[in-house]
Amino acid sequence: MRYVEAPEEFAGSGFCLFLAGGISDCPDWQKAATAALDDLDVTVFNPRRSNFPLHDPNAEVAQVGWEYRHLRRAHLVVFWFPESSTSHQPIALYELGALVGEGGAFVVGTDPGYLRRTNVVTQLALARPELQVHTTLADTIEASRAAIRASR
Repeated sequence: MRYVEAPEEFAGSGFCLFLAGGISDCPDWQKAATAALDDLDVTVFNPRRSNFPLHDPNAEVAQVGWEYRHLRRAHLVVFWFPESSTSHQPIALYELGALVGEGGAFVVGTDPGYLRRTNVVTQLALARPELQVHTTLADTIEASRAAIRASR
């Protein structure tokens, strides 16, 4: 596995996977997902920075641009919406909606306690009824592994 963390740019080749989903006020699920995928021949794009420069007024614009470019470069986008009592994860919801409209390949999971789980499940049932919304991170990762195998 190759690992690319925002804001590092990726100019390589091969199968790329983007870890989309909650960051702010959410557990670091990306770390667990990366560890669970480390045996695969893929490049993992992680938008969660180990050190986000909150004091830099340009950091958010750069982050959004990085995510936009790398979401579209990825062959598979893995969405995980973890439980959070304070975050509805609006940017991840927006990105999911955008990819549904663009027809990209993705896997989706939401913790049963995620505040907007019913919205995600209902919207995807209408727009992409063939997709299953998983209820654990482990199941979401396993579905991602299956999608990677199927794409090759």
